[in-house]
Amino acid sequence: MDLLRHLRIFVAVAEELHFGRAAERLGTAQPPVSQAVRGLEKELGTELFDRSRRRTALTAAGTVLLDEARELLAREDRLRAVARRAADGGLGTLRAGLPPGTSAAVISALLAACAADSPPLRVDLREATTGEQLRSLASGGLDVGLVHRPVDGAGLRFGPETAFDLGVVLPRTSPRARHAEVTLAELSGLDLLLFPRADAPGWYDRLLESCRAAGFVPGEVRHASSPEFLLALVAAGHGVAFDQGHAARKEPRVAWRPLAGRPLVRRIGGAWPVGPSAHPSAARFAELAAGVLAVDRSGARRNDAAEPPDGPPRPWSVVFG
Repeated sequence: MDLLRHLRIFVAVAEELHFGRAAERLGTAQPPVSQAVRGLEKELGTELFDRSRRRTALTAAGTVLLDEARELLAREDRLRAVARRAADGGLGTLRAGLPPGTSAAVISALLAACAADSPPLRVDLREATTGEQLRSLASGGLDVGLVHRPVDGAGLRFGPETAFDLGVVLPRTSPRARHAEVTLAELSGLDLLLFPRADAPGWYDRLLESCRAAGFVPGEVRHASSPEFLLALVAAGHGVAFDQGHAARKEPRVAWRPLAGRPLVRRIGGAWPVGPSAHPSAARFAELAAGVLAVDRSGARRNDAAEPPDGPPRPWSVVFG
């Protein structure tokens, strides 16, 4: 039996929960798909699908096998990708993912650190959300990524993480913008503007849990991927957002304020695949990235201290007040 082929067919049927649609997805007819699944069930000695109803459903054994099959197939993809790259001399290139919105200063400092640490290594930086990076790490499309934690650690190793305190972004006309800092409970009932959950599911869930625990229950959670679009919505009075403050300080119609007690902490760190398919420079890249991010965080804190929120009126307050 070609186990990997049968597992690919099984995964397609499990994800579609329909033999006909799975066959279309695989570019084949339905009978071979059904035969492959029955052959796999015979080989494993258990039924993987419940066919007693009008719709196809996974059995308990099928549900367990689905996660294992996905991991095994992802490892095969990584193994093939590494073998191809080794044959082409491509291990001299490190494909690294960075979160959207990474500043130019961080990117420049990271590339400089990599060049100083290992001059022959070529670093290919790619912008991708945490969700996209995790999929690419599993399939062999990336060697290492900087991801927002927490994430599912199956099949991954992790480097040191850097923590960033988040503040709240408010319309400049909001009464809360007059305070030196804001509590999460003061925001209760306001709409929250947040990145889409698919971008970083673990961090998204952790953030909302922390808000609710501190007394902030949003009236509505609205999503925005672009930082500029998010700031525009805050400025228009459509909600509040959480940010480290870099982008907010450049927009005169909004105000950034620290959160009392620092209840929201964004954690970023390197992640790379486990096993022989891992790039030999992945762990070192994660260490260098943590160092660069730590310097960036320290600089941001100095800027926060140097610019008190209750300073003299700014020129734009006349225009937008």
